Amino acid sequence: MNAFTPVLAAGRTKRKGVTALVPVSFFLIEVFAFFFLRNGQTPFAVKELWPLAFGLLWAVLLWSLCRMVPGKGGRILYGILYFTAFLYAGIQTGYYLLFSEMMWLSDFRYASEGSDYFSVLLDYPIAWWLGLAALLALGVATLVFYPRRRFRWARELVSAGIAAVCILGCVFLPKAVFLSDGQIRYSGSDYGRAQASEAAYTNMFNAHRLYQVCGLYQTGVKDLYRNGIVPLTPAYAVRQEAETEKIDDYFSHRKTASENEMTGLLEGKNVILVLMESMDDWMLGEHTPTINRMMDEGICFRNFYTPPYGGVRTFNTEFCINTGSFLSSRGGYAFDYVTNHFRQSLASLLTAEGYSAKTFHYNDPAFYSRGVFSPAMGYEEYVCYGDYVSEEEKNKLYDDCLLLDDPELNSLFFREGKPRLNFIITRSAHLSYVYNEVLSHWGLKKYPEFRGMTDHQEVDCAYLKAKLVDDLFARLLEELEARNELDNTVIVAVTDHYSYGVKDTEMLLERSGVTNNLLLEKTPCFIWGGGVPAMTVEKTGNTSDILPTVLNLLGVKTDYRYIGHDLFDESYAGYALFSDGSWISGDRAYNAKSGKYLSVPNAPACQMSDQEMEALVSRFVTVNNQILETDYYK
Repeated sequence: MNAFTPVLAAGRTKRKGVTALVPVSFFLIEVFAFFFLRNGQTPFAVKELWPLAFGLLWAVLLWSLCRMVPGKGGRILYGILYFTAFLYAGIQTGYYLLFSEMMWLSDFRYASEGSDYFSVLLDYPIAWWLGLAALLALGVATLVFYPRRRFRWARELVSAGIAAVCILGCVFLPKAVFLSDGQIRYSGSDYGRAQASEAAYTNMFNAHRLYQVCGLYQTGVKDLYRNGIVPLTPAYAVRQEAETEKIDDYFSHRKTASENEMTGLLEGKNVILVLMESMDDWMLGEHTPTINRMMDEGICFRNFYTPPYGGVRTFNTEFCINTGSFLSSRGGYAFDYVTNHFRQSLASLLTAEGYSAKTFHYNDPAFYSRGVFSPAMGYEEYVCYGDYVSEEEKNKLYDDCLLLDDPELNSLFFREGKPRLNFIITRSAHLSYVYNEVLSHWGLKKYPEFRGMTDHQEVDCAYLKAKLVDDLFARLLEELEARNELDNTVIVAVTDHYSYGVKDTEMLLERSGVTNNLLLEKTPCFIWGGGVPAMTVEKTGNTSDILPTVLNLLGVKTDYRYIGHDLFDESYAGYALFSDGSWISGDRAYNAKSGKYLSVPNAPACQMSDQEMEALVSRFVTVNNQILETDYYK
């Protein structure tokens, strides 16, 4: 024994004293997530507290696992588990604050592609930042003072026993949650199954709905097992065959669309498909004269919605209007489906009809893997504007009109020899809506009158960016007229999502003329061109309806069956179905997050009962996922 022995002994005693911090730290991560992943009702409903019960169970389980590892190994294991959970909670809560939705683990691979928009983090609530900082400090402190232990059989056996009990709890506790649904789960109807927690837990059709059943930790583990491990097993292939049969059964019970008065109306026309990034309906008005004119002169879909599926909004719509299916609500990187067969896609079918098909966008081909995915969907080439400007001229990329103003790009766009399908992805209206954002800054130099126009910075920037989108359409019509191509061209314009980048939600609801966030999903959609009649379609439509509608107008015959419908099919009631179980049809809607039924303003009467819609949305989401996961069109 020497002079330092008492000091060392005291240090060890001190470390033993922080043992309780290990399970507490794990549990506080669940508590943090709970406050930012709620729907916001107060006071707490009892059924909302289930995530905390699961969180407590997982906190004890993770603590017991760390106790079973002696020496430095326990500290290392704690550090890995805690900071992984910390990052997972931070990403999920941050994503939810922006999109009111959670991600699957596979969607995290999109994170780097959102790096251009990190500025939105500055608008996050201070409580979120303080909570993250506190959790980080707690984790570091617990790691520094983590108790030192030697291997002892008695302690390890007790820890293993605690872990076993917790695992059993994680298996059987969900059944207690299912019981809280009451009689709805025993009703024997599709309606009951669609509303039950058991469906959310078993089918995993939506990440946030799964979280509401079993909390953050169990959601992450189920996601990892279901979407990461199970697909690697031999039994998975057998299940794929069974799911294909279920898709066939779904389509066999749906009435086959017949020809109608719009069939073949635009046969042989050049097609320009425009994805209007973030172009919301409330942004249309005096600053968008060209778009207003095109909506008046063409086919205007007044009640059109763009439901979010998967982990990314823009590419979800981009993917759906081209292939007819939404991204899987069970997660999965879109690139995971790049080896799927897309013979049913717009580009593939029109190419078979003799068209030439290209995609045009300012961004790098690696962004959303478009350089690979665009050809996979049947396009000959993904044309990146950045390849046609010098380093000194990069500021030209802020202008969507570059596509038509640059001689080389213009020549590619108006290539001769075949009828053309050109897919344009705009940039102008994307977030964020502040004066110092790079695109807003550039736009204000062109149109300085928008600064201070409404005394609301976000509204000023949104109107400015809408004007920039309108400029593209004006320039496009000018070029088509100069080339005498107005009569043989049809323009299909669709928005990818509403302006979720606007932080003032109350203003957004007010200007959109709605009282519920679900109804914000309504976005502009129109078809304009030679031979297109001036008409307004009041029927509720959604993103998956675009492909079958366009194919009908072009008179393209196909044996492929789509999850969406031709909007001119009289047998189609019209609806928008969401991956969390929400739905909109005519003047009726249901918000699954709040559990409330809603009235939809300025819409025709709903033709289906609430029970029919609840059963339909559950089946729709499941079949949509199965179409991708089984490579159904192969």
